[in-house]
Amino acid sequence: MAVKKKFKKTVRKKVKLLESEGVAYIKSTFNNTIITITDLKGNVIAWSSCGKVGFKNTKKSTSYAAQQTSKEIANRVANMGIRAIHVRVCGPGSGRDSAVRSLQAQGLKIISIKDTTPIPHNGCRPPKKRRI
Repeated sequence: MAVKKKFKKTVRKKVKLLESEGVAYIKSTFNNTIITITDLKGNVIAWSSCGKVGFKNTKKSTSYAAQQTSKEIANRVANMGIRAIHVRVCGPGSGRDSAVRSLQAQGLKIISIKDTTPIPHNGCRPPKKRRI
C-alpha cells in the first residue's frame, strides 16, 4: 500500500520593514502599467499591474487603470511601514502621470522623480511609422 504524505500548508507573514523609504519603479507601456516597489537595496517588496488589479484588454492601457493600480499597491506598502519613496518612471504610456499622482494622494511622500526611459543616441534604425 502506498503511504500518503501529509504536507503542512505554509502561510507567509506580513513583514514589517525597518526602513521607511523605498523606490517605486513605474513601467508604463502602450498596453499596460507595471508598478514595482523595492527597498533601497533593490529587493522587491511588492508589485502590481493593471492586469493583476482586474482590467482586461485595452482598458489596461488607460490612465484610470494605472491610478487604481497605484492605489492598491500604496495601501499594501503603507501597511509594511514605508512612508517615503523615490519614483523612477520608464516608458511612453499614458499611465505615467496618473500613477505618480495617485501614489502621492495615498499619503506616500515622494522624495524624487526620475525619468529612466531609454533614448537612443542614433543607435539602431527605428521601426517604420504606423499607418492607421
